[in-house]
Amino acid sequence: MRLTVVAATGGIGSQILVQAVAAGHEVTAVVRNPAKLADLPVRVVVSDLAAADPATLQSAVCGADAVLSGLGARSTAEAGVASRGTRAFVQAMQAAGVRRIVVISAASVGTVPSPGRPNPPRHNPGDGFFMRHLAAPLAKAAFRRHYEDLALMEDVLRESDVDWTVIRPPRLLDRRLTGTYRTAYEQNVRAGMFISRANVAHLLLDVVGRPATIHRVIGIAN
Repeated sequence: MRLTVVAATGGIGSQILVQAVAAGHEVTAVVRNPAKLADLPVRVVVSDLAAADPATLQSAVCGADAVLSGLGARSTAEAGVASRGTRAFVQAMQAAGVRRIVVISAASVGTVPSPGRPNPPRHNPGDGFFMRHLAAPLAKAAFRRHYEDLALMEDVLRESDVDWTVIRPPRLLDRRLTGTYRTAYEQNVRAGMFISRANVAHLLLDVVGRPATIHRVIGIAN
């Protein structure tokens, strides 16, 4: 396939890039700092997604079969980049006639209010007692602005006409690719506390060609 990978030097984006190239896909990498990009046979498009140029993004997605996004704030100061960047990419996709996009969100986002979902469930149906009453509240307190940004990003996708899939992982770890993990539709994975970035990237690539995942939220965990 011809794939455009957004935030291709990030923790998940870099894993998507390596795995996509290894699988023989034709890849365009969208990065802010090309000096951080691994030495791989990919087309590079430089863009700061905090204030992206529409023409640049349209050139990045033109002719793509799908867009895979590892976009997310790395600090509180960057909160907002996921929703703004995704909105800009969706607009570029619509202009270029590209429909498929798969993005990374987070396990706790399903219970975060947003303009599009002002009354989400208090608890994710996949969470057990520990997650509901301790881990999830602590994570939401610590990463409130990040999760609000991701909730807005999900709104952008739901309100669009593109063929989106949202992946919601729990705590991310830098561990090797195994290709072995659990998934759950429309909820978190029961007792799922961790997942490697490499396995999250593996799932993104796996669902791209699966029509049954369009307009679905998928939880993933070890």
